[in-house]
Amino acid sequence: MVKDTEPLAYAANGHPKDFDPSAPPPFKIAEIRAAIPEHCWVKNPWRSLSYVLRDVLVIAALAAAAIRFDNWFIWLLYWPIQGTMFWAIFVLGHDCGHGSFSNSSFLNNLVGHILHSSILVPYHGWRVSHRTHHQNHGHIEKDESWVPLTEKIYKNLDYMTRLARFTVPFPLFAYPIYLFGRSPGKEGSHFNPYSNLFPPNERKGIAISTLCWLIMFSLLIYLSFIISPLLLLKVYGIPYWIFVMWLDFVTYLHHHGHPKKLPWYRGQEWSYLRGGLTTVDRDYGWINNLHHDIGTHVIHHLFPQIPHYNLVQATKAAKGVLGEYYREPERSAPIPFHLIKYLVQSMREDHFVSDTGDVVYYQTDPHLHQD
Repeated sequence: MVKDTEPLAYAANGHPKDFDPSAPPPFKIAEIRAAIPEHCWVKNPWRSLSYVLRDVLVIAALAAAAIRFDNWFIWLLYWPIQGTMFWAIFVLGHDCGHGSFSNSSFLNNLVGHILHSSILVPYHGWRVSHRTHHQNHGHIEKDESWVPLTEKIYKNLDYMTRLARFTVPFPLFAYPIYLFGRSPGKEGSHFNPYSNLFPPNERKGIAISTLCWLIMFSLLIYLSFIISPLLLLKVYGIPYWIFVMWLDFVTYLHHHGHPKKLPWYRGQEWSYLRGGLTTVDRDYGWINNLHHDIGTHVIHHLFPQIPHYNLVQATKAAKGVLGEYYREPERSAPIPFHLIKYLVQSMREDHFVSDTGDVVYYQTDPHLHQD
């Protein structure tokens, strides 16, 4: 096993200990599965649809209230709340993509298209690339979401690109760019059925999702003439960008920014289980329920077919098997400001990984953020 320089691991009391997060775990994925109660695997489409109804009603009520009162104090309240609700319906569409929404592929795809198209996400394009992410989590070359830059790719970026990529808040606006062009070092588009992102049997679905995206985009353009571009910006545009910030923020922190550096793998050192154990659970305070417990991320990554409303219980049941490989999330105040600290710290420290080595950790460019 070829390893990059490893950081020390620390116990809760701050003293070093011997636990190595990159070591092959002493348990198998079947043992984790067996620890999770059977009812946690059951998908209830009516319960899933009730969450859709709840979120859609809240979104409609918020928009109606903001338009009705139409003053800047109301808009300043409306934008972060509505943007969070857009993020919540993205998570439900995400469940459709995993098949954890119901056992019906027709219902999953129908609801997924409606929810994701409404917030300008190409449902099947995202579904397939996100499936690639789950199948290869923690693999430097094959992972799809916030993949580490190798040192060679990093050094080939110009200084301003590096600075923008690793300076908050710029990375939090990256998602639409990623949909069209993916990450540095990767090619393809989530809208092109013939992109190298997708196998041939997915092309029809990709084309349908791109068409749905175009219909929604055209509808927004039409509405801008009906209600005025400024009102559309206030009702939809600004919440959309807050949703994008939520998406990038949450996705990044589930794979980065832990006080203990987490490994990334190549070659035969990677396995589905070891890659999944590099994900991180997060506590978002009162927002946990609002965005459907997406913070319970370790078990979700290992078993994405578990419905979101059973993830908390499934995680509690699995902790006894996971042991030290499960990193208990820091409990949040009502608003999770501490997570912003981890994001900023990671952006300042986690810049690239070595071009060689089968088990590597993020390294820092000391010249990037010079005060």
